[in-house]
Amino acid sequence: MDLFTPVALGDLELANRIVMAPLTRMRGGSAGIPGDLIVEHYRQRASAGLIITEGTYVNYESQAFVGQPGIVTDEQVAGWRRVAEAVHDRGGRIVMQLMHGGRVTHPDVNNGHRVVAPSAVAIDGEAHTTNGKQPYPVPHALTIDEVHATVDDFVAAARRAVAAGIDGVEIHGANGYLLHEFLSPTSNRRDDEYGGSVENRIRFVVEVVTAVAEAVGAGRVGLRISPEHNIQDAYETDREDTLAVYGALVDRLRPLGMAYLSVLHKEPAGDLAQELRRRFGGKVIANSGFASPTTRDEAVRLIEGAHADAVAVGRALIANPDLVERWRGDHDENEPRPELFYGPGAEGYTDYPFLQAV
Repeated sequence: MDLFTPVALGDLELANRIVMAPLTRMRGGSAGIPGDLIVEHYRQRASAGLIITEGTYVNYESQAFVGQPGIVTDEQVAGWRRVAEAVHDRGGRIVMQLMHGGRVTHPDVNNGHRVVAPSAVAIDGEAHTTNGKQPYPVPHALTIDEVHATVDDFVAAARRAVAAGIDGVEIHGANGYLLHEFLSPTSNRRDDEYGGSVENRIRFVVEVVTAVAEAVGAGRVGLRISPEHNIQDAYETDREDTLAVYGALVDRLRPLGMAYLSVLHKEPAGDLAQELRRRFGGKVIANSGFASPTTRDEAVRLIEGAHADAVAVGRALIANPDLVERWRGDHDENEPRPELFYGPGAEGYTDYPFLQAV
């Protein structure tokens, strides 16, 4: 197999193994509705084997970024339906990343709603809000009933995504957001059935993934994890504990028959990532993380070395909407413009040139 051969991830049939990583771009406006800009952005990149959308909030308090799109209102669903149709019209596949920001937000980001987490422990840092940078607040520790209600919100969001014509969903269990906060011993200080032991710390993630799989079909559900990423104070510095937690997690999820597991780790071919892949037993998308952009050579090595079934690519796909064509022909690439990653308009978003325009 190589990077440009088809692959099936559960019910998702991919034309190639280049996956567009979920990329926060903050173009959803104050109402979180995908408009013309977002539609065009995803339409341009439909030649990727699979598009994973930016993290999309599942309830109001889960919004983590100003300008982040949601999947809560009818208007948001209608916007995402336009995105799905645009991608499908070009023969592409798209899944929505369902995201709960947890404590990585602020009332001036989520329109005055609560900031919630497993435990009342604040992040040491500042949030980018509508009123400038502000310290992260101490979050409200979710009650057991609220944990259950949050599971229901993920299920409702997944149903809305599928109703909008999106091909599936990826549950965001990485990068220090709510699901990851339950897994990490530094952010989860609970002493009930959702904290303490390995089994308790994985419980919420297992419940979310299982409930969503039951609602929309396991073959259209993926999960993203980022063991040892150590971001946003969700620290995992004890390799033994980390392997115990994530090993138990994938052991519990394996029988579901999910579409895929996406593993963000700086060493995707290393011992930890490969042990989790073996225990998961299904299709795995590799992503080497934020430290350095994924290159064509790295992606080729991961697939040809049988370390993954597909490779998630971020910055190269931001700058090259036709990245599959460029990589297939070993063409030069556009350079990303990171100063425009989070801007409000088309510049640095939908204006990167295609090969034929160069």
